[in-house]
Amino acid sequence: MALEKLEMREVYTNTLIELAEKDERIVLLDADLMKASKAIPFRERFPERTVDVGVAEANMICVAAGLAASGKIPFTHSFTAFASRRCFDQVAISVAYSKLPVKMMGSDPGVSAELNGGTHMSFEDVGIMRNLSGMTIFEPTDGEQLRQAIPHILNHPGPVYIRMFRKVAESINGTDYKFKWLKGDTLVEGNDVTIIATGLMVKESIKACELLKAEGISARVLNLHTVKPIDTEIIIKAAKETGAIVTAENHNIINGLGSAVAETLVENEPVPMKRIGVRDQFGEVGLMPFLMEKFHMLPSDIVAACKDVIARK
Repeated sequence: MALEKLEMREVYTNTLIELAEKDERIVLLDADLMKASKAIPFRERFPERTVDVGVAEANMICVAAGLAASGKIPFTHSFTAFASRRCFDQVAISVAYSKLPVKMMGSDPGVSAELNGGTHMSFEDVGIMRNLSGMTIFEPTDGEQLRQAIPHILNHPGPVYIRMFRKVAESINGTDYKFKWLKGDTLVEGNDVTIIATGLMVKESIKACELLKAEGISARVLNLHTVKPIDTEIIIKAAKETGAIVTAENHNIINGLGSAVAETLVENEPVPMKRIGVRDQFGEVGLMPFLMEKFHMLPSDIVAACKDVIARK
């Protein structure tokens, strides 16, 4: 099956299986969500390297830390709400403080939790992980980017938090795409304003770019798939060349991508800026189109923000 037709979780599992065939250090841990993550093929291929800890995320992180300390490379999984909030102290002390290479995958970020509702709809997980010294935060846009990123994540010496949409993601990157670890991608060139996005909001930003183009406004679109450490070079360059910035994220605008970009700008190249994302609210039950409209995350909202910052130049 073509990569763009596979669900992100299938790309994730298939890539881990390919890598595990050659690297015996790879182990997989899950918190009673192996069907949700579609990790069962990994368990069938490597039963001795798969651990389902049950509904016990904190324990999962401690087990993963022990495995990492003994030379393994563990990949853990739970929904983003539980991969961050529920086991934060274990991630902080057993993994980050100990500088261990545990790779933590949180699935169903933000509004993609949909009918699981507000308790599962984490708008704060990036902020939680951003607070931890040495933590890398990666949010793939599509299957091709995820496939190319996993070997880099595997070989990265420290902990990594992967914020992954589980289902089929609209293809943004073609087969000629070359992933650059810790470096953002310029998807569309532009001169009037820069839209900086991550995850699900990248495709919404490209749609906004087309709407702006129809009005004679030239928008640059950047995909900052790695929120921490943030690619300061590409942000500063965009600020100097376009003079206005809009960020777009499937997360609270507090302590996520928008905050990381704002911190970079205020210290290096202050320009008019506006953040698109959830504005300090909890989630609720609903399908993604409804939720994105409710939280003002549509292309039309990005367009309005771009016009605002351009007017403030």
